[in-house]
Amino acid sequence: MSSGLALRSDPAPILACTVSRNVHHFDLLIEDMEAELGEAWGDLTFDEARAFLDQPEAAELRFFAVAVTSEDAADLGQVGEVIRACKARAVRTVIVAHDLSPAALHELLRLGADDFVPYPLAEGALHDAIGRMRDAKPTTAAPFAAALAPATEPSDPAEAAKTAAPAKIAPRMGGQSAIFAVQGLAGGTGASTLAVNLAWELASIDKQKAPSVCLMDLDLQAGTVSTFLDLPRRDMVIELLQDAQSMDADAFKQALLGYEGKLSVFPAPPVLLPLDVIGPEEVEALLNLATQCFDIVIVDMPHTLVMWTETVLNRADVYFATMEMDMRSAQNAMRFLRALREEGLPAEKLNFVLNRAPGLTDLNGKSRVKKLAESLGVKISTQLPDGGKAVAQAGDHGEPLAVTAKKNALRREIAKLADGLHKAMLSDAAAAK
Repeated sequence: MSSGLALRSDPAPILACTVSRNVHHFDLLIEDMEAELGEAWGDLTFDEARAFLDQPEAAELRFFAVAVTSEDAADLGQVGEVIRACKARAVRTVIVAHDLSPAALHELLRLGADDFVPYPLAEGALHDAIGRMRDAKPTTAAPFAAALAPATEPSDPAEAAKTAAPAKIAPRMGGQSAIFAVQGLAGGTGASTLAVNLAWELASIDKQKAPSVCLMDLDLQAGTVSTFLDLPRRDMVIELLQDAQSMDADAFKQALLGYEGKLSVFPAPPVLLPLDVIGPEEVEALLNLATQCFDIVIVDMPHTLVMWTETVLNRADVYFATMEMDMRSAQNAMRFLRALREEGLPAEKLNFVLNRAPGLTDLNGKSRVKKLAESLGVKISTQLPDGGKAVAQAGDHGEPLAVTAKKNALRREIAKLADGLHKAMLSDAAAAK
């Protein structure tokens, strides 16, 4: 670590600085800064930080790691001045938050902080934050990416850009946003597989005027969307979930991950959370933000009914309920329907999806599907064939079926479903004009 910048005799440029009341309270931050930058960083107090930005030694400065505790929350104005000064000089800021309330953190993000990581730092958290700032569009012509480039860059440009956020995430279909929710009525019925692949098919359905799509993983305990798309999980999601009602669109976008420049993903938290950590009000706020920013919002729901299931059901245009042709699915579907009807909820929004449906030549299987629908008193309008080993392989590789197995039977049926939903959206948008 380098302290006492005015006395520094080493001619090596300072690329970054920690800013705090006492950096020695952040031992893990010191270790990570040394691992990332060696001796090319310094330590400043809040008062020193503003003055240092005007010094010649700050010419090569690329980012500040602003370490903030609950004690600093009483005077965020001082921290805000540092953030604004950095923003005026095209210097990035990452907040290292220790016991900071969601409201205080939200305020710092509104003031212009580029990212944040919770303290104690998880392994690789600071490295990932630096990478996100490096990949973000620079505010000046300075070679920001080169200055913060790690020792080894990915050799595959496509892989390096995989998690870059889509260039445009504003609605482009006349503001007629649609919400599609997916919930499995039993384990292993393919709910997340459907959500991920449906989102990808919709995001890439039209090369010229594809809708903007956001895939939200609200399965707070067993969410696998990030795994299916080989995306990292983000600690900031926990704070944003709890502070959703006071969050604005900019803060919401910071929580998103991009996949191949087409699809935006709101990932599940990196740790197990109780399902009641958020309520109907938070979920309503999240859906409002998502529909402000995107044409289509796809929500991957938990298997369990929660207090906010009603919120999503009421907001959804279509609520897909995945099941299989077995007794457990039939019984769960019956109980699910009974619960909705007893609460007076719109069961007509349900679209039952039969996964691993029998083939065209399986007449006995077709008869069983008909009897299942009649016993439940519903119409099974979507039947998806068994995708075989290709489904598991696609998940293991972190890619949609359209990439790894384009001609797979399951992929073709999901593509047809996406095409029908897209055409319905275009028709509604045209009728609204």
